[in-house]
Amino acid sequence: MGFLTYLVNGLSLGSVYALIALGYTMVYGIAKMLNFAHGDVIMIGAYVVFMCMSNSGMPAVVSIVISIVCCTALGMIIEKIAYKPLRKATNLAVLITAIGVSYFLQNMALMIFGSNPVSFTSVINWEGLSFADGALKITGNAIVTIITCVVIMIVLMWFVKNTKPGQAMRAVSEDKEAAVLMGINVNATISLTFAIGSGLAAIAGALLCSSYPSLTPYTGSMPGIKAFTAAVFGGIGSIPGALVGGLLLGIIEILARAYISSQLADAIVFAVLIIVLLVKPTGILGKQIKEKV
Repeated sequence: MGFLTYLVNGLSLGSVYALIALGYTMVYGIAKMLNFAHGDVIMIGAYVVFMCMSNSGMPAVVSIVISIVCCTALGMIIEKIAYKPLRKATNLAVLITAIGVSYFLQNMALMIFGSNPVSFTSVINWEGLSFADGALKITGNAIVTIITCVVIMIVLMWFVKNTKPGQAMRAVSEDKEAAVLMGINVNATISLTFAIGSGLAAIAGALLCSSYPSLTPYTGSMPGIKAFTAAVFGGIGSIPGALVGGLLLGIIEILARAYISSQLADAIVFAVLIIVLLVKPTGILGKQIKEKV
């Protein structure tokens, strides 16, 4: 039963990584940008939920909705101010800007909230399920996190395939110049992509801090890096790849902590990524990008 418990915990952690990775993979797939400030948007979203629930006494659902609105607005502001002027800049310039935005958000949070960790109240008030006379326990956090991740991925895939904004995203992803000729507003499409990714970051922040209830201005840093790893692992630019990569990464991390070493778990996760990329550079579900002649 111990292995099954670790497996469920791995799926729960992997679901959070997958939600964050969806933001990375959408922005990269459509705008061809790596938004390394995405992890810090998670932190901001978690703080908004914390303030709404602890300071204002709002219900968890209302707090999460407010957090989604705030993070969506924040994502669009970041895109307009930091990334839109760099549409035709080099990848290095975009990367440096993203790192700068990340440090800006961290230091802004330090000024507002301080450096001391705060205890985050879980948004899920359900003990979960138990099987085999209590030998196998699945927490409510794990169940809700896994279900939320799968539902969001299904809705997102439906949105991209069956709606006009989603089809515009696919067109921009394939060829920006051709999309402009077809009358698609590329800037608005990219802004929508950042908005959706940032909204998902708010949900991921609430779920992450519900399972690991210690919140600091640096809470989003390592999960953000691991979620980026998950996006690359599954095939960056692929929505199903983000899910597969996130779940596998979560399982590998929890099993490594349980059976090998908690101190080496992160190293093992990144080592597995290196091996996968050596064997299949595009990731598990990624596709080879053809260079334009």
